[in-house]
Amino acid sequence: MPAYQFTPTQDWFSHNIDHWKALFPLVPSANPRVLEIGSWEGRSAVFLLENLCRDGGEIVCIDHFDLFHTEAGGERYRKMQNNLELTGKKSRIMAQFSVPALMTILKEEMSADVPGFDWIYVDGSHEADDTFLDGELVWRLARKGAIVIFDDYHWDKEPEDSIHHPKRGIDAFLLLHQGEYECFTDPSHYQVVLRKLTEMRIGFLIDDVGSKTNERLGYGIHIALAVDTAYAVGAAVTIRSIADTTTGRVSIYVVDCGLSEEDKAKLAGAGGDCNDLTIVFVQLPEDSLTKKMGACWAKLDMIRALPVERVLYIDSDTLVRKSLKELWNLDLGGRALGAAFDVGHPIGHEGVERRPYFNAGVMLMDLARIRQSSERLLELGKRMKNSKFRDQDAFNLHLADDWMPFGLEWNAQGLGTYARYPSDDRKCLEGQLERMKDPAIVHFTGPVHPSLVEVLNPWVQPPTAKPWGYVGAPGHPFENEWQSTLGKTEWLFKNSERVEEVVNEQLAKAEADYRAKIKLHKAA
Repeated sequence: MPAYQFTPTQDWFSHNIDHWKALFPLVPSANPRVLEIGSWEGRSAVFLLENLCRDGGEIVCIDHFDLFHTEAGGERYRKMQNNLELTGKKSRIMAQFSVPALMTILKEEMSADVPGFDWIYVDGSHEADDTFLDGELVWRLARKGAIVIFDDYHWDKEPEDSIHHPKRGIDAFLLLHQGEYECFTDPSHYQVVLRKLTEMRIGFLIDDVGSKTNERLGYGIHIALAVDTAYAVGAAVTIRSIADTTTGRVSIYVVDCGLSEEDKAKLAGAGGDCNDLTIVFVQLPEDSLTKKMGACWAKLDMIRALPVERVLYIDSDTLVRKSLKELWNLDLGGRALGAAFDVGHPIGHEGVERRPYFNAGVMLMDLARIRQSSERLLELGKRMKNSKFRDQDAFNLHLADDWMPFGLEWNAQGLGTYARYPSDDRKCLEGQLERMKDPAIVHFTGPVHPSLVEVLNPWVQPPTAKPWGYVGAPGHPFENEWQSTLGKTEWLFKNSERVEEVVNEQLAKAEADYRAKIKLHKAA
């Protein structure tokens, strides 16, 4: 049997073997895909195929071999072919410079069923800019959890601060991607070994990707919340639950309806350590309805304030339990908005026309389409400032024939309370209510602090209320889950103190109302 053909005086790899073997248990795949830049005669590639890929897997090796313009380059390629074939493992040699080869791989991976690599070794050019560019391109090919190794961090042929040394390029890469990796080597080590912590994002487009385009390109989800101080704690839970459930790029636009600096600081950190999630605070214009009529009108104002064309609006009294990708990717079929029926009033209420009626707590919005008539919507809001459900009524009237319903699992309302009561109107939701048993988004409808009249109302028990209110959300099947998520945020929430404060307020109000009624009765 032919032997491996390695030049004994050109072994720049074997001293890494023990260190690399210690890293193998970290590789997440049983059949790892390996990518190598700079293979020479294939010594490291053979080691990886025989050890890391012993039970399955493959390797792609990139090396220019002088583009076969030299005898030495052609000889290295011949040895490389021989050595990889002797392993009996799946391999591929790309005789190119790294950038065109990596671009080819990126295009191929766009349409692969399971794209990406689990182990990547960068040992190509020693130029700083080349090393940085190699790092950038392979990072897009690295799966979450992948091991990425840069060689020659302390190469001794050039000064380490030179643009002709790989260290400068590696340091730039590390700074740019800070927070996206775990580093397993200290600065004195000759190699830099990273484990990627973020999801794969290829970021390139080809014509035939089809339904995979958005995810492979790294196009993110745009989410909007309208928040004031009273709802800041609820917004923190909404943000954290999004971070816990929805992978990939997520941008959350927090429409500031009167937040304190402390509120904003806490909300900015509510996503935890999720590097793919960013939070942007959006200021409303001076002539906004919100500043004139209150925070509930921010959903109308945000249409012109948000810097995106499509957004998923979510109320700040929600708990996200499943990935939002499916809802985000919903085809609206040319409609301006997607929403779920309102469980309390699925065909409207006495203040509006009796017709299919949606809840405005979760809305997938085509802002580009809605903006075509946004001025009329704002004028409608002004006229409906005293409507029973205010902004929700305005949206339903304005978009009566331009919205598409989606399932109640995306906006589960009234759980543990009014959703379980029979209603003639609710008959149109037959089959839909079952979807709320394991919801993707739980919507804690009702006031933050219900009045004593609402708390004691025998017809609706338990009352609807927010988990952070003075009575909590009694009987709600997901209140404990909400509280558990709150515990992951920076909010220190002491419900018992607020209970006493609000109860005293409610008692004082009830006593004042009673005395006023007695006074009127006597006067009559």
